[in-house]
Amino acid sequence: MPEIATISYPVSEKNHEASANGNVNDLSQPDASQSKNTDQNRPEWSNKLEFLMSCISMSVGLGNVWRFPFTAYENGGGAFLIPYLIVLFVIGRPLYYLEMALGQFTSRSSVKIWEVSPLFKGIGIGQLVGTTSVVSYYVSLIALTLSYMFASFASVLPWATCKETWGDNCVDSSLIANEMRDNNSSAGQKVSSSQIYFLDIVLKEKDSIDDGIGAPDWKLTLWLLLAWVVIFLVLVRGVKSSGKVAYFLAIFPYVVLIIILVRALTLDGAADGVIFFIKPQWGELLNPKVWKEAVVQCFFSLAVGMGPVIMYASYNNFKHNSYRDAMIVTTLDTFTSLLGGMTIFSILGNLAHNLGIEDISKVVKSGTGLAFISYPDAIAKFDIVPQLFSVLFFFMLFVLGVGSAVALHGAIITAFWDAFPKRKYWHLALILSTIGFCTGLVYITPGGQWILDLVDHYGGTFLIYVLAIVEMVAIFWIYGLDNWCNDIEFMVQRRVGLYWRLCWGLITPLFMIAVFLYSLVEYKWPTYSGQEYPNDALICGIFIFVFGMSQVLIWAVWTVTEDSTQESVWEKITKAAKPSAQWGPSVEHTRKAWLKYKEEARTRRDDIIYAKNHSSIVRKLYVLFGLYDDFIRLDSTKL
Repeated sequence: MPEIATISYPVSEKNHEASANGNVNDLSQPDASQSKNTDQNRPEWSNKLEFLMSCISMSVGLGNVWRFPFTAYENGGGAFLIPYLIVLFVIGRPLYYLEMALGQFTSRSSVKIWEVSPLFKGIGIGQLVGTTSVVSYYVSLIALTLSYMFASFASVLPWATCKETWGDNCVDSSLIANEMRDNNSSAGQKVSSSQIYFLDIVLKEKDSIDDGIGAPDWKLTLWLLLAWVVIFLVLVRGVKSSGKVAYFLAIFPYVVLIIILVRALTLDGAADGVIFFIKPQWGELLNPKVWKEAVVQCFFSLAVGMGPVIMYASYNNFKHNSYRDAMIVTTLDTFTSLLGGMTIFSILGNLAHNLGIEDISKVVKSGTGLAFISYPDAIAKFDIVPQLFSVLFFFMLFVLGVGSAVALHGAIITAFWDAFPKRKYWHLALILSTIGFCTGLVYITPGGQWILDLVDHYGGTFLIYVLAIVEMVAIFWIYGLDNWCNDIEFMVQRRVGLYWRLCWGLITPLFMIAVFLYSLVEYKWPTYSGQEYPNDALICGIFIFVFGMSQVLIWAVWTVTEDSTQESVWEKITKAAKPSAQWGPSVEHTRKAWLKYKEEARTRRDDIIYAKNHSSIVRKLYVLFGLYDDFIRLDSTKL
């Protein structure tokens, strides 16, 4: 093995002591701040554990307990698990580590990081559009959890038994299997009282939105307001306040989820539900739709392509071990999804048993119904204080939702704060939270769930996914895989392995492009519960997607036209695609060391690749496989 080159550079004595003593691996020790951000007095996390807990509370959210189970439910249960795990390793984890490293390397928001290639600044703006779309409906789901949580304080759970006005086919959710069969001899499809309560009492859902979506429900309006107030209070002081709350937001949900799982596994029929969840249907592995849904779920669960990962990491100390945290969070996120899946499919198995339905895939409607129908149905069957378990469960959903919403909304606020650094953070938080509340009123109307699915499809899924593809291309094919690997090696002092190089440079972008092309070829207009949307609604959904994507073109044109030199248009485009003078670490002495490191790495690479007169293809393979040199390690005695 060639000798490892050493580069020395000046840094603070405090950082020298930290590295020499091995504190870089101690999660409980505070990071030593090098200096303030050049743009503004950017705060840092009080300690490394706050950052990790915040990332866990962000990625472990309703996507794990609500969206993952119903996505698996719609795609064959166990047939979905294998594609999901594969997608995690070839798309989810590489993207998560990339975005975490981008934020930490630059100490900037998801918009400002595009100094790496100003031509693509519109990616960050477009991602804000997508993130805003997700936040707008995500908080309305939190409002539903609050509605259920406070309703759980009743002496009898309001969804546990049927009311006379709910029809003859209503089945009490509180009944066990034998009682249910004895009390329901009439013909016709049975419907659980928990399903009727959710659709008719809470949502007052419309069968069609041809005549409009209706007015917001006043009770849900109050819950929506309360949800936004909580989110604002958590964010009011940025990471100084959200970091303290992160411990509770990250840990508490696991306690309740495990309790619910233990109870669910004791229910009759639970084993059938678990088998349906974990038993793969091998034929479904050849179904591209399953793979596409696995990719979508991975994005939603990890919150990649939306900005919060970059935002949280931008408050890190430059030398923080982000590699370790990325591995912890992505692994824990997957574990939580599996835990949530085991829980809800145990409940679905019991529900199928009680309703006398053999096919578990036909038990309930998908979507939000799995969280707000199946879970309440199981809780209603608890023999001991079901009210207590119900309060705990919906409080857990509330905590999960708040953790993710704080990260998503925080990414939006930070982007505006970086753009308007003279404004106080809490002022921006108040303004944007107020706008978020007003926007969220759309989703608590009788037609709100129709709109939620539409916005999620075009703004929360399609838009974010396509922008993530452009992001990968811009970083690894325009800025360059080699340049990025040098940057990240300088920052985390860790060799970029073959797995990361292959994923970043080849597998991940090509896989994502292939899934996108399949989505276009097999594209079908979205529906809600099997019903088609009115044309006006579809036009609004398409507008969200087009508006977000158009930001890439608009800002690219703006960047090129702002160049007042006499160069040709192509020369201006080429120059705009290269990093600006603001790209790189924000701290001056670290920036100087980085530039020196890059020059040393480039010289070492050129001595090997160009000295042997390799063809351009061979040179690219050298870069892709990292064959041109060994890791140029910085002198640890100078860190």
